[in-house]
Amino acid sequence: MAIGLLGTKIGMTQVYNDAGKVYPVTVIKLGPCPVLQVREITRDGYDAVQIGFEDQPRRKATKAERGHISSEMESNRRKKAPAGTQFLPKANCEPQKYIREFRLDKPNEAYPVGKLLTVEDIFKDIKSVDVIGTTKGRGFAGTMKKDNYAGMPASHGAKKVHRSIGGTGSLASNRGSGRPKKGHPMPGRYGAERVTVRNLTIVKIDVENHLLLVEGGIPGANGGLVMVRATNKVK
Repeated sequence: MAIGLLGTKIGMTQVYNDAGKVYPVTVIKLGPCPVLQVREITRDGYDAVQIGFEDQPRRKATKAERGHISSEMESNRRKKAPAGTQFLPKANCEPQKYIREFRLDKPNEAYPVGKLLTVEDIFKDIKSVDVIGTTKGRGFAGTMKKDNYAGMPASHGAKKVHRSIGGTGSLASNRGSGRPKKGHPMPGRYGAERVTVRNLTIVKIDVENHLLLVEGGIPGANGGLVMVRATNKVK
């Protein structure tokens, strides 16, 4: 596993290379992301780096959120602690709106607490990335929209069954209790799920504006939170 960055989806556009070839790309604003904590396998049971994204006003942050990132804004816990007690270092930044962790295969001293990670630092030598986001929520949907069903016949004599899923009596056979079999597509909630799109090619990096352009689409609506990391897909 590799460290990544948090960002927001800006939208899609087109860019041209020097040969005149057009690329459909998604523009992602990534970082800068401060390192808030470093997980260690000896203390936490796993190796990871915890980062934050997008400052939020202190008045909107809880006392726990303020104390998590700053020694100045935490409660009086340290004052009441016995002499010689060792505490973990703090990033000493503003409260973060989003906090996520990226698992690591082994400890990496290149990401100390308080370091500000930028898109150039993480993806300068990376060719492809994985993008993790939350798909658009579609609410309660039928199977024609949710599972790509064809619907029932719409010929003469069919009465209001055009978007029906058909008979479900066979689903309860061989169960003994009349309960339907598990896993059969039915109407229900559609979307609002965590989805990972893997192995997207990096087309361009805008260091000044903290932008990353990847070829193709990514999950979620414009303005939604995404996690971007170096791809772990092996061809």
